[in-house]
Amino acid sequence: MKERQAWPGRPYPLGASFDGFGTNFAVFSSVAERVELCLFEGDREDKAELAPGVDHVWHAYLPGVIAGQQYGFRVHGAWDPGQGLRCNPAKLLLDPYARSFTGRLEWSPALFAHKLDAPDQRSDEDSAPHTLRSTVIAPWFDWGNDRPLDTPWHDTVIYEVHVKGFTARHPEVPPALRGTYAGLAHPAAIQHLRELGVTAVELLPVHQFVHDGSLLDKGLRNYWGYNSIGFFAPHDEYGSRRDAVMGPCAEFKHMVRALHQAGIEVILDVVYNHTGEGNHLGPMLSFRGLDNGAYYRIVQDNKSYYMDYTGTGNTLNMQHPYVLQLVMDSLRYWVEEMHVDGFRFDLAATLARELHDVDRLATFFQLVQQDPVLRRVKLIAEPWDLGENGYQVGGFPPLWSEWNGRFRDGVRDFWRCHPGALADFGYRFTGSSDLYERDGARRPQASVNFVTAHDGFTLRDLVSHHDKHNAANGEENRDGSDDNRSWNGGAEGDTDDPNVNAVRARQQRNLLATLLLAQGVPMLLAGDELGRTQQGNNNAYCQDNEISWFDWEHADHELLEFARHLIHFYRKHPVFRRRGWFQSSREIGWFKIDGQPMKPEDWKSDKNQVGVYLDGGGLSAVDARGNRIVDDSFFIFANASGDELTITLPSRGAAWELVLDTAGGFAPQPRPRIDDKGTWKLSSHALAVFRKVPP
Repeated sequence: MKERQAWPGRPYPLGASFDGFGTNFAVFSSVAERVELCLFEGDREDKAELAPGVDHVWHAYLPGVIAGQQYGFRVHGAWDPGQGLRCNPAKLLLDPYARSFTGRLEWSPALFAHKLDAPDQRSDEDSAPHTLRSTVIAPWFDWGNDRPLDTPWHDTVIYEVHVKGFTARHPEVPPALRGTYAGLAHPAAIQHLRELGVTAVELLPVHQFVHDGSLLDKGLRNYWGYNSIGFFAPHDEYGSRRDAVMGPCAEFKHMVRALHQAGIEVILDVVYNHTGEGNHLGPMLSFRGLDNGAYYRIVQDNKSYYMDYTGTGNTLNMQHPYVLQLVMDSLRYWVEEMHVDGFRFDLAATLARELHDVDRLATFFQLVQQDPVLRRVKLIAEPWDLGENGYQVGGFPPLWSEWNGRFRDGVRDFWRCHPGALADFGYRFTGSSDLYERDGARRPQASVNFVTAHDGFTLRDLVSHHDKHNAANGEENRDGSDDNRSWNGGAEGDTDDPNVNAVRARQQRNLLATLLLAQGVPMLLAGDELGRTQQGNNNAYCQDNEISWFDWEHADHELLEFARHLIHFYRKHPVFRRRGWFQSSREIGWFKIDGQPMKPEDWKSDKNQVGVYLDGGGLSAVDARGNRIVDDSFFIFANASGDELTITLPSRGAAWELVLDTAGGFAPQPRPRIDDKGTWKLSSHALAVFRKVPP
């Protein structure tokens, strides 16, 4: 080890900035008495002192330090957990602004700043041999003519997908690229997305994350990635190469460029509400050792402990200006340098907590609103957290769209014939105006509709299982949701009964059709179009294996073809993706089985049978050239009951033609014709779509 001479450098930008000759390092800590920069060549560690700067930023410039250099920080200062002070120079700390990481996190008592049998006492065991190392990168990349796609919200179809799981078993992706950013950029992967018709991929977390030691002890891993430790670095395990030039950062950029060339936007699922350091007994990896009281919300009357609104042990302190800056700098970096098109914020209600309550006008939202970079990208909130009054669906500012959990619950309840679900279904199908029309500033596109997501059953498992089957998670099947009321499928799990399988197949098509024909922005869980199963596991967060990975070999090709046809049908007809709310009975009408209009008392029925007419001539919208948009008119009838129905189509002065019946799929040409006020026999658990034939 030797002491490296450093120039004073600059206190900005934070992180490691390589200029082609050397690297400037800057890190924030308001509690440090000294900060050492540690440079690694293999096991050799050299050190340089960082100079204290204004506003608690420590910095130095080292000539000759180039891309590929591994580094970390050691912070000297007070150790007093009862006062929230946890400085420990024996622990090598990751740079919160690092663009890349090298190595592996090896769980050891050395990772903990305290003695495991005495949490108030400091551990002086060196953590450097066991932790990740921050790495300097070369920031240059040839983006060519890549530009933001700026797909309008009303034209957007989101595909929630896991980078690794999508191609880990893809037979047409080369083995060396499977499960990587390059794998997702492979022509075979992109071909599937294009043929399916989605316009955006929403990637499960790709910020650098860590695997919990408790999971590794069970032979499991943190598959979903909601355990961030670096908000600027693409997760290194998804990179097919690890060198300084073509590492995960450059490979991620290549993936974004390839997806953009295919007309597909990239949205990141981001986790700014907590970090992978856990509660007060967790490891010291970065933030805790740099400035515990600044980065985390601590309990004021006992500063040894953290406020936990996330269920993960800690909550980032969005009240602190440097934490807000960290989040804002990270978001801008992913837009400006990595060219992503938007973000989905995990447990976004946490970001809105000022003192305690969720605040719709919180500082974070004000910063995003006025930011010229961020206000133009897609912003999606998961509008809840685990704290008091944390369920905030419909409560976010106008710039934001939201995962609409009410849509998921209402549509599921309707199709499994839950009593009292009919009226709620009407709201969900028409854009959830009861949630988003309150102040007049939001549109149906504020509602990101979904019936399944990564957290829960897949579509196939949803209609095939009454109970969760999570034993493989090692928690004796106690984890995950217990709510999956009967789908009238009969048997539990796989069965050879053709009648049961026919009902399940219809229910999958029913849910997909409802998702794509409802107003709002549809989000499809990746693999649902293939009949992907997790064998009844509805909490596969720790299953980095065949339980979660796509099984391309056994894909349900009939369901895939239905999903493709459905998405392209949706994208062809603007009547299903209106830009504004329904304003009159001319634009929409609700009908009973006999073709007569619904009356207020009819919405109290428990039969869950209803028809809706959508007038394509009342869209009140214009295209980019100022031409009025006009579409066909459609009648949709949904029968969630176990009875076959003979429905009468409403009188609209013209004949109808069948477009779709989920009992059989899309109708072939020439399509069956039904006279005005004619009838159609609709199977149990089925949905039909009819187009009004122009006179």
